[in-house]
Amino acid sequence: MNLDSLKFLGIADPSGSGWLAVVFTFILAWLVTWRLIPTIRQFALRVGWADQPNARRLNKEPLPNAGGLAIYAGVIAALVLASLLRPIELQGVLAQVLTVLLGGSILVLVGFIDDQFGLPPSVRLWTQIITALLLVANGISIKVMFGTPIDSLLSMALTVLWVVGITNAINLMDGMDGLAGGISFITAMSLLGVSAQFDNRAAATLVLAALGGAALGFLRHNFYPSRIIMGDAGAYFFGYVLAATSILGKLQQSTVFALVPTVLFLMLPVLDTTQVFVRRLLAGKNPLSTPGKDHLHHRLLAWGFSQRRAAVTLWSVTLFFNVLAMTVQGMTLPVIVASAASVVLLLGVTVVQRVIQH
Repeated sequence: MNLDSLKFLGIADPSGSGWLAVVFTFILAWLVTWRLIPTIRQFALRVGWADQPNARRLNKEPLPNAGGLAIYAGVIAALVLASLLRPIELQGVLAQVLTVLLGGSILVLVGFIDDQFGLPPSVRLWTQIITALLLVANGISIKVMFGTPIDSLLSMALTVLWVVGITNAINLMDGMDGLAGGISFITAMSLLGVSAQFDNRAAATLVLAALGGAALGFLRHNFYPSRIIMGDAGAYFFGYVLAATSILGKLQQSTVFALVPTVLFLMLPVLDTTQVFVRRLLAGKNPLSTPGKDHLHHRLLAWGFSQRRAAVTLWSVTLFFNVLAMTVQGMTLPVIVASAASVVLLLGVTVVQRVIQH
């Protein structure tokens, strides 16, 4: 960790403003999400915003599906207040923050409408493509530099594929209590550990701090037995923001092959989506058909795992890939250990509190 990194985090700065900003943003997002969910849950049950039990879902009774609204509110509240206080210098990167939040806001709206009323797959897909192009238009993209006239076109196509793919991959993982929220929390904290090392990644650092806090606040109510789920609104928001922040600042790639370390952060959702796609093709089914019980968590449940054990197992796999990703990214051992330890500690406390409450 170099001196510039220390100054950015506030460790080498007597005021400590940079470090305090990250902690403040995380805690506020966690607090708003955690405290808002019971209110949203009660309202959702009253107006019928809930997933009904069926052959595909694991819930045995109506389960409120509006948790994504609390997640979104937690992230927005934390980032707005952090921006007003301006404890981290955001000049030059505020536009990137607003771009990511605008795209995420659009997907929250579309996801919520789909949760409650249903939308054609084509509408959801085109919305995801448009929000990905919004990132490209504002300079947030995977840079491809092959020295050919079509480099810009390839950059745009790869960015759209990455953003749309990760957005849907997180959504597809949201089939069991605590799974998508836990994966999003681990990935956000790991990416935060990387971005906080560089003073030009203030945008990614603040957004990831808010996202991690909101994910943890949500898990307080979503770990088995869940009292609420995030729905498409929350899953789309998590997937889109993680995909966007993973290519912000120096996390942008100079070649398509350099994207591999970034993929490692989200390897589990990528592997799950890939195996489902391949299995359905081999079975002669439409890979984009209605979700079935052919995901990794369904296989663990079929092997006799409880929902809690399956979630913790897949969290562990996610943490392994994220530690590997941080290592490949060249992070120092103290940064890797601190990131992994904070993930384990915060998840452990949250799980214990949820189990005791139940």
